[in-house]
Amino acid sequence: MSENTRARTRTTDETTAEETDEAEAVDCPECGGHLVMDNEHGETVCEDCGLVVEEDEIDRGPEWRAFDASEKDEKSRVGAPTTNMMHDKGLSTNIDWRDKDAYGNSLGSRQRQKMQRLRKWNERFRTRDSKERNLKQALGEIDRMASALGLPENVRETASVIYRRALDEDLLPGRSIEGVSTASVYAAARQAGVPRSLDEITDVSRVEKSEIARTYRYVVRELGLEVKPADPESYVPRFASSLELSDEAEHRARQLLQNAKEKGVHSGKSPVGLAAAAVYAAALLTNEKTTQAAVSEVADISEVTIRNRYHELLEAEQDLPMA
Repeated sequence: MSENTRARTRTTDETTAEETDEAEAVDCPECGGHLVMDNEHGETVCEDCGLVVEEDEIDRGPEWRAFDASEKDEKSRVGAPTTNMMHDKGLSTNIDWRDKDAYGNSLGSRQRQKMQRLRKWNERFRTRDSKERNLKQALGEIDRMASALGLPENVRETASVIYRRALDEDLLPGRSIEGVSTASVYAAARQAGVPRSLDEITDVSRVEKSEIARTYRYVVRELGLEVKPADPESYVPRFASSLELSDEAEHRARQLLQNAKEKGVHSGKSPVGLAAAAVYAAALLTNEKTTQAAVSEVADISEVTIRNRYHELLEAEQDLPMA
């Protein structure tokens, strides 16, 4: 028998033995029944006769419990998940700017010099080319503006993805980093159903309102983003909360806006103006104290607009047929 034949025979015998072991592992040695794992007690038990085949098994899972995906991510000890909100997706090393060790003790002079050199080289490796430097600056702007506007993390993530797409498709030449960053935040907020008005966006941006609007239209068109018109009702909770109005007033404002939609009053009008007028009208109808000036300051819209839309909303409700 040749060497190759003997080797093939030996391999076949080993495979057969492994398969036999696996078959024995899933069958009860007493009755041949099916074995199941009892994770609560760390035992392998036969379903038919109840024989405990193995006990005191090692639990290789975590010692903590999690009841949803977010809680599981928070308790995991394998490092932070990747995120589009950082130019390197959070995969690089971060070196603290404080010259202290893990116990909070100050470093010696030689260690401080060493850490300074490490920070310098780490920064150079993190931003190796102009594209990464561009992305780092833009994502910093997105995070700053989203924080100032009180936008949730999912909006920041979406804005970061929009900016990355704009950068990959070469939409930035001729436009400022700040302008495209602001347009990304504006589009992401509208997509997530937590819109901010153009005036609010302009207040936290470093570019002019006209440039933001122009860049926003360009980015949405070139990337084919699906952005629905802003719903006036999405502004109501924020305005009502800022004015410290009751849930009843907020509900009444939503009713006014729904009536206006049925009558077609909302068509061609600013969603922010309609929402502000509805909140003001709802406060009056529920006998809660507020003024046009207060609503104007919260919504960042003129009192004249509030007065005009306020009358239109009340007329629309009066014209609505009774149920």
